[in-house]
Amino acid sequence: MTRGIDPRTGATVGPEIPDTTPAQVRAACSRAAQAAPWLAGLPFAERAELLAALGRALREHQDELCALADAETALGSPRLTGELARTAAQLDLFAEVLRDGAFCEATLDSPDPDAVPPHTDLRRMLVPLGPVAVFAASNFPFAFSVAGGDTASALAAGCPVVVKAHPGHPGLSVRTAEILTEALAAAGAPDGVLTLVHGEQAGRALVADPAVTAVGFTGSPGGGRALFDVAMSRPDPIPFYGELGSINPVVVTAAAAAARSGEIAEGLAGSAMLGSGQFCTKPGLVFVPSAAGLPQRVADKVAEATVTPLLTARIATGYREGLDRMLEVPGVRALLDGQASAADGHQVAAQVVTVDAQAFMANAAVLTEECFGPVTVVVSYSAPDELAAALALVPGALTGTLHAEPEDPDAAPAATALAARVGRLIHNGWPTGVAVTWSQHHGGPSPATTAVLHTSVGATAIRRFLRPLTYQDVPGHLLPAALRDGNPLGIPRRVDGKLTLGGVAGRGGTP
Repeated sequence: MTRGIDPRTGATVGPEIPDTTPAQVRAACSRAAQAAPWLAGLPFAERAELLAALGRALREHQDELCALADAETALGSPRLTGELARTAAQLDLFAEVLRDGAFCEATLDSPDPDAVPPHTDLRRMLVPLGPVAVFAASNFPFAFSVAGGDTASALAAGCPVVVKAHPGHPGLSVRTAEILTEALAAAGAPDGVLTLVHGEQAGRALVADPAVTAVGFTGSPGGGRALFDVAMSRPDPIPFYGELGSINPVVVTAAAAAARSGEIAEGLAGSAMLGSGQFCTKPGLVFVPSAAGLPQRVADKVAEATVTPLLTARIATGYREGLDRMLEVPGVRALLDGQASAADGHQVAAQVVTVDAQAFMANAAVLTEECFGPVTVVVSYSAPDELAAALALVPGALTGTLHAEPEDPDAAPAATALAARVGRLIHNGWPTGVAVTWSQHHGGPSPATTAVLHTSVGATAIRRFLRPLTYQDVPGHLLPAALRDGNPLGIPRRVDGKLTLGGVAGRGGTP
């Protein structure tokens, strides 16, 4: 059984929701498999309208959904209203991706008997994998949950979705799924395009089900690794797109610290404390020049921040235990008193810890672990070569941030070091706040994700749930519309090596 908990008080919220049995998981996956041909065969424009309808449904139920979300997450109406808008915008973005059509990578090569080796008619595009399992995250009850980016991109790819609800917001998950399935049914979709399951055992059964062709996961390293192992140990291993946590290193050069230390301290504190430190892009490890006095400046700003209760009791316990492990490391100092205000629920105290680069390098295994919550680690370095040695020990991350000045001699080596181990490099900004755009990348080298080639945010997130298929000498009436002569969809295609930008004309379209 799962039941919502109010993080402010620890009191239960809403009715108990039973765990999904293995037989029910099997049935849900079977329905998804039966719905898969319908969704895959839906023309791009009609699939786009399906996604747009889901976005409209969320907006129409905004007040109801945000109230439910606040009761189970304590994230507050302003944050949740903005997140719901972002979630609907993700659905709108993927509708535009479908209308554009370039996502399918349509490629045509005419027969060429003089090529080496010679070849006949070849046409290639990306096609849907099939049913996808999506695991909702705790910290974004809309944007990375039932209606989130994984669901949106999988549906856009033409893949039915079975969502494993997060126990941190079960009531919200049920209602969101009801709203989406009602919208799907109104648009003519068959049963099985979107289904919700509950419970830890249901999650394992979902990944192991033979109908499931890929997994999207955002959550803890332990849970993600266990499910990754299930996906890899199947008789037919499947892609597991896991986001497992990130420390998101920041480098402040000596020139930047001298020019604007106050501004940097304020920006860092604001980013690190956003959502009480429960953003996957929280700047959790910050390298600053020893002489700058930045650790205390950051601590002073963090001390002014309002820390709301953490999302779940498990997260609060994990935060306290992780902070204790860091403070046991020789040379690590806490800069705040660390006393949470007296309150029920999942309240914790914010913290800033500091350590010099030598002690950091001697204990990097502990100090580079993600501590999910309102803490950041500030490492003081004495020279660029010491910074370089410390950065070499930083594991893969979602983001890396560089604060530097114009013509800064330390900027290029730091940027190069960061770029080698992150999925997004930020200059003179902060990593929290992930834009939903065509160019966004939200991923990174292990251990931040299990699939460094892909993103869970932005237009190219659709690529995770597609596979290439080449048609050789297949008659036109058996080809998908995207590959037929005359380009009936008017989409961008590559024809005989040349990119055509759409339109309907001749074999390939208008160049």
